[in-house]
Amino acid sequence: MFKSRVDEVLSRFVAHEADQLLAIDADLGPVAEQVEVAVAHGKRLRAAFCYWGWRAAGQPDSDALVRAAASMELVHAAAVVHDDIIDDSPLRHGRPTAHVALRSALRRRPRATTAARSLAMLVGDLLMSLAGQLFATSGLPAAYLARARPLWAALARELIAGECLELLRTGAEPDTAESLKVIRYKTAKYTVEQPLLIGGALAGAGQRLQEGYSCYGLPLGEAFQLRDDLLGLFGDPALTGKTNMDDLRAHRPTALLAETWRVADEAEREQLRTLLGRRDLGVDGLEAVRAVMSRLKAPDRIEQMIGARVEEATRALGDMDIPAHASRALTGLALSAAVRRH
Repeated sequence: MFKSRVDEVLSRFVAHEADQLLAIDADLGPVAEQVEVAVAHGKRLRAAFCYWGWRAAGQPDSDALVRAAASMELVHAAAVVHDDIIDDSPLRHGRPTAHVALRSALRRRPRATTAARSLAMLVGDLLMSLAGQLFATSGLPAAYLARARPLWAALARELIAGECLELLRTGAEPDTAESLKVIRYKTAKYTVEQPLLIGGALAGAGQRLQEGYSCYGLPLGEAFQLRDDLLGLFGDPALTGKTNMDDLRAHRPTALLAETWRVADEAEREQLRTLLGRRDLGVDGLEAVRAVMSRLKAPDRIEQMIGARVEEATRALGDMDIPAHASRALTGLALSAAVRRH
């Protein structure tokens, strides 16, 4: 099973790196632990898209390619650690986030909360560095790796641009077009498009196939994040592993909020203004926002946006000249990314 192969690569690689940290000083134990925790869970979608970017270009299965693809999950782990710090999220996969968990190692120190956030930031930095290391030492020929190297620069630039745009637009008046731009750069590109393009570049895919990957990957990546936004507010925390309060307390510029705002009257907007961005938002406030969103059918419109993007992606897939097994796999991945409960 592909996921188990990626899990094994990540667990062995990160365990070795954690041991290297501990060899420097035993006091680094809590940091080493969080490096391992950061990669312990995940759907491994990003690795899967990289793998099938390779296979769809006609290349055979390869353990070296699986190692290269697994590096995409370290990029994701780094982004998650940083994102949780930025949003001050308390939970991820039902466990304390890195900056929360690290407080226990500093509980008797002055400014423990600030120091824990700083340690978590460094954990994220290390994970991003390890992503490049795993990719470079995957075992693929140097010429293959060189073809993909420029895409790594684009991946990092676009991911950081998306995070910055979200911060710059947090708390601003919601706007659907602006929210979709944040989604595209913060999530869609590094979740689907860039892993596909990197896998394709490693395989020597031509320009036409790479263009097809983008036509498939961008709308599907947007659908993935739109689903995440819906689950973040209306999903079951027992399945998502996160609180439903995060997006509202942070007043994040989600498309779900923007679609609500777009059709809300002034009284409804005023009600939202009193609730959004409140750190003390409780269950009653959450239910009040959900009620406004449901009454204005914003979740239904997001579902329609998801459906339209999945259709666009699968249509692009049908236009690509790729092996049947790759087409079936990418069709299945499209459903896994967009139709899920966590």
